[in-house]
Amino acid sequence: MKIAILASGAGSNAANIIQHFKNTSVKVKVIACNSADAGVFQIAQDNQIDALLLTKENFKTSDQFVHELQQREIDLVILAGFLWLVPTNLVKAFEDRIINIHPALLPKFGGKGMYGHFVHEAVCAAKEFESGITIHLVNEEFDKGEILFQAKANVENCSASEIEQKVRALEIEHFPKVIENFISKM
Repeated sequence: MKIAILASGAGSNAANIIQHFKNTSVKVKVIACNSADAGVFQIAQDNQIDALLLTKENFKTSDQFVHELQQREIDLVILAGFLWLVPTNLVKAFEDRIINIHPALLPKFGGKGMYGHFVHEAVCAAKEFESGITIHLVNEEFDKGEILFQAKANVENCSASEIEQKVRALEIEHFPKVIENFISKM
């Protein structure tokens, strides 16, 4: 099983996934990122994984990235803190084989612009009693794909940073296991 990970930042979820599958038949073959100075590139280098820089041209307006994944015989694409909308050509090429993690309980607090601290601030401002993570398949809309898994945490009277810490713990605990479970059913 060959995985591609798409990320936009530091890469903590990518590192967690790489570690989880380190001595298994599941191999992270490529990490792609849309930010040239993102920490995830160092994670790729440290783990001897090929890394690709995504641009609007090679990702959004051509089939170049899709072809790259197909040439590498990628079976599954994981979005681990990836902030761009996945283009139609990629969704179709990997239909029901792209998984995303979102730092809230969808359908609440999803959609364009709802990522990272923006989600946690919105949850806090709404005085929600619980938040958590949603792991879902990707379609052509932000955070609208079929939900595979949710985990919840009590966030009553929590600050945005406290919510972020609780959600982060859920991501670390559950994301690799949900991916593993999904792969076992492929």
